[in-house]
Amino acid sequence: MIIAVFPAEPSEALEEGLGFVSSQIERPKALDPADPALQEVDLAVVELGDHPMRRLREAARVSEDLGVPIFLVIEPDQISLVDSNLKFADFQIGPVEPAEFRLRVQRLATEHDDVEVISFKDLILNTLTYQAELGGVPMDLTYMEYELLRFLVTNPTRVWSREQLLSRVWGYEYYGGARTVDVHVRRLRSKLGEERSSWIATVRSVGYRFG
Repeated sequence: MIIAVFPAEPSEALEEGLGFVSSQIERPKALDPADPALQEVDLAVVELGDHPMRRLREAARVSEDLGVPIFLVIEPDQISLVDSNLKFADFQIGPVEPAEFRLRVQRLATEHDDVEVISFKDLILNTLTYQAELGGVPMDLTYMEYELLRFLVTNPTRVWSREQLLSRVWGYEYYGGARTVDVHVRRLRSKLGEERSSWIATVRSVGYRFG
């Protein structure tokens, strides 16, 4: 497995964590899909540091253009940025604990050897890269839109209440309650388009059903 790390000189804790991983390490000068150092990598480890928004945008472009899964190293106050801005493979809150970092990277290496692709008609979801295609065209989904769509596609025909979707997809009582589900469903329907929006059906007084 070939891992790209950015920035080239990361924090001391991340550098120590990289020393626990038995992989070839590349250190690109920029998070640019055109950079030769990124062309053959299997995973990009990106430390957000003091430039979180810029690095999120750059990492998203690498993921989308090259299909490279992204592993983020973030600070505790950056979690909300990650949740809404990037389709990432995994993340770890710094300072990096080397043994945990090694285990997480090993898991991603195993997934890389057996990429799971979920499909429904002309919709394709890549669960490693968090990319979605509809009719061969990439979809622009936020992380939680992707997670909700993936859950619905893998659990079709059954009716799910808003509370169940909050628990299964968000994993906790998300601030905003059931309205959060409605907003994400509305956005997904819009992105699926008029012909396919009916894939997500509303069951009155209950919730939603896919398929």
